[in-house]
Amino acid sequence: MIVGGADGCRAGWVVCRRDVDGILDIRVVKALADACEGLSILAVDMPIGLTDTPRSGRACEAEARALMPGKASSVFPTPCRPALACTTHADANATSRRLGLGLNQQTFHLFPKLREVDELLRGSARLRRVVYEAHPELAFTRMNGGKPVLSKKRQLDGFAERLKLLAKHGFKWKPQTLSGAARDDVLDAMAVCRTATLIAAGTATRLGPERLRDRYGLPMNIWY
Repeated sequence: MIVGGADGCRAGWVVCRRDVDGILDIRVVKALADACEGLSILAVDMPIGLTDTPRSGRACEAEARALMPGKASSVFPTPCRPALACTTHADANATSRRLGLGLNQQTFHLFPKLREVDELLRGSARLRRVVYEAHPELAFTRMNGGKPVLSKKRQLDGFAERLKLLAKHGFKWKPQTLSGAARDDVLDAMAVCRTATLIAAGTATRLGPERLRDRYGLPMNIWY
């Protein structure tokens, strides 16, 4: 069984694949659909399943933040579906605000990747059984014995701490330049790949109600 983890990057997606022998294959692909080929499970660092109004929120996000005191801000608020259809931040913010809550610029920058994941899963029943939502900082929290890693991954100490945790759990990587992606993107892809191994083994934890779905039947759960 081959599993993978994917994290968005400037050139598309960083994908970490792990085979049955624990061998890692880390590469950048342009489209998430390409990352799914040959995988039993793909854990992706991107929200799946969107609410119709911003104030209704997603239970899994609230649960994730509660598990990471001091790191809760790493769980970005997911936009509501009507806002996702907007092409400018001004329109998206206005649409979301009319429905109860504004939308920040940081979340708007995720829209292209959010749309890609949403369209991919809405269009394929098969991939809905393959692709799961995960969160790297939750993955690191689990690797760290339930304690959030408070250091910043883009700084040397935070990068080194996470690299050590990954190695401890069977994900060894010698840092190197990967065209189109930052080094911390690779860390995140590896972290959610570790979540994919747990999902495949039946030992991952699900946040949010099991049967909670959005209007298109997409689950609203975060796995770690």
